[in-house]
Amino acid sequence: MIVYPNSTSWPGQPAGPYGPPPGRPPRHALSFGAVVALVVVLAVTIGLVAAHLQAPHGGTPGSPMAQSPGSFGQPVGSHLSPTDLDDAANSVTPGIAIINTQLGLQNGQGAGTGIVLTANGDILTNNHVVEGATKVSVTDLGNGRTYSGSVVGYDRQEDVAVVHLSNASGLTTAPLGDSGLVAVGDNVVGVGNAGGTGSPTAATGKVTALNRSITASDDASGSSEQLTGLIQIAADIQPGDSGGPLVNAAGQVIGMDTAASQGFRMGSGGGVGFAIPINQALTIARQIQGGQASDLVHIGASAFLGVSVSDANGNGGALIRNLVGGGPAEQAGLSSGDVITGVDGRGVGTATGLTNTMDLHHPGDTVTLTWVDQSGSNQSARVKLATGPVG
Repeated sequence: MIVYPNSTSWPGQPAGPYGPPPGRPPRHALSFGAVVALVVVLAVTIGLVAAHLQAPHGGTPGSPMAQSPGSFGQPVGSHLSPTDLDDAANSVTPGIAIINTQLGLQNGQGAGTGIVLTANGDILTNNHVVEGATKVSVTDLGNGRTYSGSVVGYDRQEDVAVVHLSNASGLTTAPLGDSGLVAVGDNVVGVGNAGGTGSPTAATGKVTALNRSITASDDASGSSEQLTGLIQIAADIQPGDSGGPLVNAAGQVIGMDTAASQGFRMGSGGGVGFAIPINQALTIARQIQGGQASDLVHIGASAFLGVSVSDANGNGGALIRNLVGGGPAEQAGLSSGDVITGVDGRGVGTATGLTNTMDLHHPGDTVTLTWVDQSGSNQSARVKLATGPVG
């Protein structure tokens, strides 16, 4: 993941000191007129990390960014042909949204990208874009307006979430393709705001593999997830692209950018980007939109125990690293160093296990929490779960 201090300026060179890896085209700006409405730039936060990022309101007069809202200009370099991937990226951009989050417990801010699914404001994004958010606001690039957003539901293990915009109507939806037709060697372009540059950029490249798996780790919760079925791409996908569309040469969304070697600690190595196939993401999104909860899909607000944990050594469990003052766990008598072993009769063997078990509950639920204290004694208590941040 990328970790930034909670400051009001962009620290250093977010793309890394050496630029894009060899063999991949560098990113370049696209002239999307609707970006004049942006007030906060993209910077993905996975695992409750935060950065307060500020961006210009569309560039200086005379620059490619200085266009009237709603007028989508040609890509930088007007000699490009209509079939160029930059034109494909331009055609999709009215169906993209910028998602800004406040991370109240961490006293920070973060942001990500989304894909507009419905005219009344359902937005597809990564779960890690909204994870830990106590407030969500969304700027629609099609009309330049900013809306209050609420998380309808999420699938943590597939890294998919749906956000709904309050009082939205008439939004331009993204043109969706069929990821089942994607083949190795296809030309693609990832659209996003890599490194928080303040303007949308395009990363052109090729599909290099299908049905790939990676392990993405969350330092804040101590959990990790195995993401499967991914499209692997040789393009300069960076953390600021998470939740944004992967677009084919026909201008159709065939994937959702979800990971880059700079943005995740991955078990599969570095120097590549990954996207969730759009068919896979849409199947989960439709389940969320239909309110169909499952062992994987959580609908509604997240339950809050008020702990940060890591895997415990020895017999397993979730080791408490920190507690939120006044939270349910602290009120129940737990302390840092205790090891949570079960929630409501369901065993907890790892930090990830605790996270997944909590996803089965909602604010207001009363559960039996079991743990081993620092003296080695087994303890239990009834705990009423509070309303917490997303994910």
